Amino acid sequence: MERRLNKIFLKSLLEKENSIVTTEEALKWIKRQNSIIKVEVEQIAFSELESWGFNDSSLSHHSGKFFSIDGLSVTTNYGGKHQWNQPIINQPEIGYLGFITKEFNGVLHFLMQAKVEPGNINYVQLSPTLQATKSNYSRVHKGKAPAYLEYFQKATRENILLDQLQSEQGGRFLKKRNRNIIINVKEELEVLENFMWLSLAQIKELMLIDNIVNMDTRTVISGIPLGNFEYESLSLVSSISEISSHEFNKGLLKSCANDAKGINTLNDVILFITNHKCNFELDVTKIPLSALNDWVIDNTSIHHIDHKYFEIIAAKIKISNREVINWTQPMVKPAQDGICAFICKNINGVLHFLVQAKLECGNFDIIELAPTVQSLTEKFTAKSENPIPYLNYVLEATEDKILFDTLQSEEGGRFYREQNRNMIVFADSGFAEEIPDNFIWMTYSQLQTFIKHNNYINIQARSLMAALSFNLC
Repeated sequence: MERRLNKIFLKSLLEKENSIVTTEEALKWIKRQNSIIKVEVEQIAFSELESWGFNDSSLSHHSGKFFSIDGLSVTTNYGGKHQWNQPIINQPEIGYLGFITKEFNGVLHFLMQAKVEPGNINYVQLSPTLQATKSNYSRVHKGKAPAYLEYFQKATRENILLDQLQSEQGGRFLKKRNRNIIINVKEELEVLENFMWLSLAQIKELMLIDNIVNMDTRTVISGIPLGNFEYESLSLVSSISEISSHEFNKGLLKSCANDAKGINTLNDVILFITNHKCNFELDVTKIPLSALNDWVIDNTSIHHIDHKYFEIIAAKIKISNREVINWTQPMVKPAQDGICAFICKNINGVLHFLVQAKLECGNFDIIELAPTVQSLTEKFTAKSENPIPYLNYVLEATEDKILFDTLQSEEGGRFYREQNRNMIVFADSGFAEEIPDNFIWMTYSQLQTFIKHNNYINIQARSLMAALSFNLC
């Protein structure tokens, strides 16, 4: 079953001739959806929020559902700053991020939704078929149920292709997870006006364009392996496509093998993770928002005294095609764009990714595996004396070494116009294999192994993994 499933996914990744629509037609459709959906998002005062308000400790919805903005006190021995306070989103519900798939012309297609989130920079982005919190699909808002919800609620083991719990942004959410799920259907189903079937190849192609494929889509498809085969069978796999023509592709193909010959074994990676979870301490305590040090609460925002990191704002929203078309809510607004980047290198002919063990205050279990570079809250420039390892290497990479470089939005339901530069850089042979203690080289297959389990690969790393294909060069 698993081998057949991998073949189905791989065919959807490589097949470009049998898609229902062309990628160009999909882009025109997205543009048309943007023109017919009316969107109004206005920043307002906290006092104008409807059904939200400050209590003794937090900013929350009167129903006690959806999410709240809480204060957090953090103490750790990780990094250069060992104690701080900050606001954080507390949303303990597990929501659905789900795709319905179906084969057309022998190729698996994904039912994509042209969805507007209030925080999206360009409004319409491609989201999963179902993207809903428990409060949404339980209809706490007294609106309509999300489209296609019943397919996921009735899904059985036989038609579930992927089912994982995955973490959200650890610096902004407190121990938040979502159910990433892909189901397959055989029967005909009505395709609503703001939905479209696309192949996996097309989704990844559209990721090459700024802010088209939303974060929720990226986290789900990151769990789809590029391949899963024995190392010795690579010559057979290579013969069916042109994917081995570039050194990056050759290394990635070998890196996908389930017994890829990495410089670290799977057990080495487990020891690395265990060691860092034991050595790093993370103590988080919820405190009243009014008790936050170095943060100011006024009528329009909760912000740091130096206007760094991010701020909490209030928004009034009107979106014409949502289950509820008018509402207000708090949102997180970033201070600046960030950067997330993987450096990868062929070692003994096998592509390896330079991964860091990163502690964030909202992590479920102290550390998660993150991209080589992840800077979301600090200003950075090329040639700056920035202590972030490998940042300057990424920023100064030559064009021939940059395989992927786009602006990708964070989840627009909670974050207001937040985008980060996503990059994949192919290092040359002179790049040192000796690395700092909190970094480790991993193969693609090893990363996929840990994606299958909860709270190992963070959402920024998964976003980059979603972009990987054999067509980046």
